[in-house]
Amino acid sequence: MGSYIPPLRDMQFVLHEVLDIENVLQGLPAHADMDADTINAVIEEAGKFASEVLFPLNQSGDQEGCQWHDTVVTTPRGYKEAYQQYVQAGWPSLSCDEAYGGQGLPISLNNVLYEMINSANIAWTMYPGLSHGAYEALHAHGTDELKAQYLPKLASGEWTGTMCLTEPHCGTDLGLLRTKAEPQGDDSYKITGTKIFISAGEHDMAENIIHLVLARLPGAPTGTKGISLFIVPKFLPNADGSVGERNLITCGSIEHKMGIHSNSTCVMNLDGALGWLVGEANKGLQAMFVFMNAARLGVGMQGLGLTEITYQNSRNYAKDRIQMRSLSGVKSPDKEADKIIVHPDVRRMLLTQRAYAEGARAFTYWIALQIDKELSSTDEAERAEAADLVALLTPIIKAFITDNAFECTNHGVQVYGGHGFITEWGMEQYVRDARITQIYEGTNGVQALDLLGRKILGDMGAKMKKFGEIVRSFVEDNGVDMKMQEFVNPLGDIAVKVEKLTMEIGMKAMTNQDEVGAASVPYQRVVGHMVFAYFWARMAKVALEKESTDDFYKAKLATARFYFAKLLPETAGYIRQARAGNATLAEMQEDWF
Repeated sequence: MGSYIPPLRDMQFVLHEVLDIENVLQGLPAHADMDADTINAVIEEAGKFASEVLFPLNQSGDQEGCQWHDTVVTTPRGYKEAYQQYVQAGWPSLSCDEAYGGQGLPISLNNVLYEMINSANIAWTMYPGLSHGAYEALHAHGTDELKAQYLPKLASGEWTGTMCLTEPHCGTDLGLLRTKAEPQGDDSYKITGTKIFISAGEHDMAENIIHLVLARLPGAPTGTKGISLFIVPKFLPNADGSVGERNLITCGSIEHKMGIHSNSTCVMNLDGALGWLVGEANKGLQAMFVFMNAARLGVGMQGLGLTEITYQNSRNYAKDRIQMRSLSGVKSPDKEADKIIVHPDVRRMLLTQRAYAEGARAFTYWIALQIDKELSSTDEAERAEAADLVALLTPIIKAFITDNAFECTNHGVQVYGGHGFITEWGMEQYVRDARITQIYEGTNGVQALDLLGRKILGDMGAKMKKFGEIVRSFVEDNGVDMKMQEFVNPLGDIAVKVEKLTMEIGMKAMTNQDEVGAASVPYQRVVGHMVFAYFWARMAKVALEKESTDDFYKAKLATARFYFAKLLPETAGYIRQARAGNATLAEMQEDWF
């Protein structure tokens, strides 16, 4: 089964020593009273809940799974009780608006909570995670009446939420959507259609479920410009906020899946279910994108959580398991063999896991801090810049981190050897759970297209230049420091290469848009590494200043050196792939496959 210990020391290092979160937050009026003690106290308590309540349910929940019977879904033993503990402790309301019963704490603090609960139990975490996305979308686009009716219940965790996009015939291509919404002459609509792959669509953990459903109004334009968003509750609320009669939305079945067994993945049937418009008619995607972007950032945190838990257990096993002798001579003469952590290839896998986990932690925590600036800064220019950076880097958060997570969970199985392949040790579950993170909320191929085609080429590189300037300033400020040369030089090099590669692909795309599609995935890997290189250089700078005081900093520097020596160089191959373009892909005629 393994174990999970919240990496509090590294979290605090990133928050306080790298990001200086206390000063940043105190510069935002909404969080002017935040201090380091409060931040540390919150994450320590969150860590206890993750390790003591959620982690023990992870393997048993996977083995038991969700059960469906006649539209009713039962979650595994202990799940409902754990959720009630979560609600009673106030975790759902952490970063919610105080006007609706929230605590008004920073998104960056909520983000740390989600890393830990994803490490402990990714499938369970999807229930409150999706609810928070529903809260965000309704908070941004709902009418005052809808917000007053639903947000307090979502903020408290009494009710949970979902996003209902996918249909049997359409996934990513929402322009094909067929679900219909018929006006009822008041402010309500009757909604008819079928939605599939609805995570947490039905369960027994909360008294009500609030579905955000995409549908078409009569006479709506075809394609994505004719989609509207509706709030469709499982039970219709009474005027006093209590649960009323059952709405005509039911779970027709649940999927039997490769992973995340303890989260219900539902087919939802809407048979004239009552719903209410969220945002403007025919502009539902604009409203739903709030939810979708929150979900994409959330999936990135799933990737980080899985990478961290896999690293912890791989490391512990490698320090305990004895097999064979070290190539350079006996290391444990009192034992029959040496610990497998002495073997270079095992160290390669462990350091890959560690470098990707710690790089992702710095990156995602910084992004969460940008969201706090976007939401709370009084400086319009600062808000706009933060919003641009979040928009630019969301596809990297989602795709790069989850691709790395799948690699790292596979490394975990490999470190354990045969024991990793069997259920008992729990490692194979992480591989299965990680695989979906590369698919849902927009496949990683779609994220790559979004990054290159929309976020970079779509605005002639304006957003990319903003992040490039951040990197360039860091390189210039630290380029004269001899101790920083081993980190700054490769960072500056990859930044220049990304700039040249972007221009090259942009020129090709002017005559053939397929060049964007052909280059997008390797390009995304290159940009992801540039981002990680920047944050690893920042962490190395802090560690260099303090390495004599604590082995923690020496380990941080050793991991940084591994990242720059062993992981960043893979960009050379990806650059060549991106430059190879579409020719070899287009040459193959359809009949030849």
